[in-house]
Amino acid sequence: MRILPRSLFGRLVLLLLTGLILTQLLSAFILLRDRGQILYQSMRDDLITRTAGIVRLLESFPAQERLALLPLLSSREMQITLSDQPISTVNSNQSSTLAAEIIRNQLANLLPNNSDVRISTVDLTIQPRMPPMHRQHMAGNVTMSGPWAYMHGLQNMARFFQIQIRLQDGSWVRFERGLSEQLFSWPVRLLVVLGILLLSVLLLSLIGVRSIIRPLAELRQAADGLGKNIKQPPLRETGPDEVRATAKAFNTMQKRLNNFIQDRAGILAAVSHDLKTPLTRIRLRTDLMDDDEQRIKIQNDLDEMESMVSATLDFMRGTETSEPSHRIDLMALLESIQADGSEADEEIDIHGQIAAPYPGKPLALKRCIVNLVENAVRYGGQADISVEDADNEIRISICDNGPGIPEASLGKVFDPFFRLESSRAQHTGGTGLGLGIARNIARSHGGDLILSNRAGGGLCARLTLPR
Repeated sequence: MRILPRSLFGRLVLLLLTGLILTQLLSAFILLRDRGQILYQSMRDDLITRTAGIVRLLESFPAQERLALLPLLSSREMQITLSDQPISTVNSNQSSTLAAEIIRNQLANLLPNNSDVRISTVDLTIQPRMPPMHRQHMAGNVTMSGPWAYMHGLQNMARFFQIQIRLQDGSWVRFERGLSEQLFSWPVRLLVVLGILLLSVLLLSLIGVRSIIRPLAELRQAADGLGKNIKQPPLRETGPDEVRATAKAFNTMQKRLNNFIQDRAGILAAVSHDLKTPLTRIRLRTDLMDDDEQRIKIQNDLDEMESMVSATLDFMRGTETSEPSHRIDLMALLESIQADGSEADEEIDIHGQIAAPYPGKPLALKRCIVNLVENAVRYGGQADISVEDADNEIRISICDNGPGIPEASLGKVFDPFFRLESSRAQHTGGTGLGLGIARNIARSHGGDLILSNRAGGGLCARLTLPR
């Protein structure tokens, strides 16, 4: 199974998503952990300070006046009661015992010497489906009945502190403090803020990645179109320094290639003129020869030389043509080639259909297909053309029933002047340039030409043209 996306955009997005999500999760974990610790310490310090202050206040009043102060000193979170004897205290677990010891030591520093302090810290289990008057708060061996907790306003508490301190007159004051469940629940507002921050950073990151990838996509399109049109407009040299430098290098390469092809075209035109002129003079002189047999032989040699010169120029000229592209009805083009072959008593069959027109160069494509058809007729006696119109490309297969080509030579037949037939005679083997010219034309349209042997004998030339 593939984990990494194939595209650079997908890999950058995956990297950013992974980094951002991990960073946000780590940040949320640290914030929530610190939040819980800070809240707990703050509540514990408040409990200690408030408890010590109330004890000192009660010590300053006579015993008969203390009961009147209790409603004023009590609150929803902390209930204060007076009794003659302490009640038993049990910590729910080891951490509760440690917390009670910390609170006892801090209270001892704030209370008079030799004060008797008894503390229990328990976690409460709440059963929300029960009515409030029947809930039970349990922790370890400590059980608090629902009516007692409800009357004291502690039914929605998640942690419970019970502190008992003996006053100077021998009576006991008991502090029962609960921590609300909301202190230990997920902070929804903080999580929403973190979520909005994460989405905002992700959106900006995606926009940034797309802006970085766009020049690369333009470069890919320009490189793909360079083989079809060397004179296409240059790339825009915008963006970061690296992108501008790459676009500038590509434009420089395109300019150099264009200049090289123009120079080569000029040389080819001069060679063509320089070769044809002496050939024409030789042909005129042969017409004045008295020896008919020698004259015919020389004229045949001249015809072959002119044919080879023309074919060589066509091959070297390659994709360089000023012919504009048009929307071509390829079926009509194939049928015209079939009609021309029928006039020459050539058997050419067409199978399949191409629905939509194809944007290409009509004369170049006709020369490509004619070269393949002539090759099939020359070596196989007939040409069987099959067309297939797909969504992204057109496939044209031209097959014959000839002897085929050895597997080792399937790629070599595209080389200039390479022929399997060794006589070099025009009427048997041609010039050895037809397949190379056909492949050059196919590639100039963004497609390709591939040869393969048929299972039952013969050769198939498969021409692909992208939509």
